[in-house]
Amino acid sequence: MQEEIQQYLSLLAAEADASENTISAYRNDLGQLALFLRHYQSTDGRLVTRWQDVTAVVAQDYVFALRSRGYASSTVARKVAAVKSFFDFLTEQGWIVDDPAALLESPKVKKQLPRTISYEEVERLLAAPRRQLSPQTIRDSALLETLYATGVRVSELVNLDLGDLDGATGQLVCGEGGKRRRVAQLSPDVQESLQRYLAEGRPALVVHADEPALFLNHRGQRLTRQGLWLIIKRYVKEIGILGPVTPHTLRHSFATHLLNTGAGLREVQKRLGHASLSTTQVYKQMNDEAAVSLVIDGQPVQFDAD
Repeated sequence: MQEEIQQYLSLLAAEADASENTISAYRNDLGQLALFLRHYQSTDGRLVTRWQDVTAVVAQDYVFALRSRGYASSTVARKVAAVKSFFDFLTEQGWIVDDPAALLESPKVKKQLPRTISYEEVERLLAAPRRQLSPQTIRDSALLETLYATGVRVSELVNLDLGDLDGATGQLVCGEGGKRRRVAQLSPDVQESLQRYLAEGRPALVVHADEPALFLNHRGQRLTRQGLWLIIKRYVKEIGILGPVTPHTLRHSFATHLLNTGAGLREVQKRLGHASLSTTQVYKQMNDEAAVSLVIDGQPVQFDAD
């Protein structure tokens, strides 16, 4: 059964241009399904040893088992989506005749608006690493400025290589491969921060001269998602921002602040690398719910929702 799961994941990577995070989530979800089936016994005592043995009743029992474990509705919905997509794949391949997941219903999930922080809080966060001078703080300054100025995803940021940055043009190539790759034009301030990191921060952190990663940890290896999260958490605590702030919070803040300065949804969609405009619409919804005040070049500007 594991072989079919692996073939499905390979198809996602090759043809659907799915991100590493999506593939990892589907691998975990389908692995959980396979584990459930290995221990499943029908009322007549039959075991499930092949995907052909899975019936609509078995599929529904799996969803009941997920709910009984206390998962959030959003988590159950994601796992159900993975199951439905996988069985659709098995049906298309002709490995099963009837799709047992065809009638599965996902729990209704209330869409949560992204959490953002204010322009003033962003400024304080970006300024925090500049209070000290060390290879790590020089790196942190470049990290945070790049993250906010481009709105890149966490995975995109930590996967950046030296070759993705063009120092001559100030352009940064980011994305997760294939059609998702895009070019971000960096502001002079961000370019300066990155060039300082390359000149003074990275050389003190690098261990192996052939290391391709742009951002390094204290061991000279590629910075991880967890490492980036811990860096932000430390500075957030240091400057006293209330509430959780994650790397994705800066991405959300970038998007809302960009809309507030007059950018259109299509521009924000392009900058964020969203495949669908409907994903970007949530930021417009946030702006429609309240007026947002920004400070640009030291001057307060009021943007009313319209």
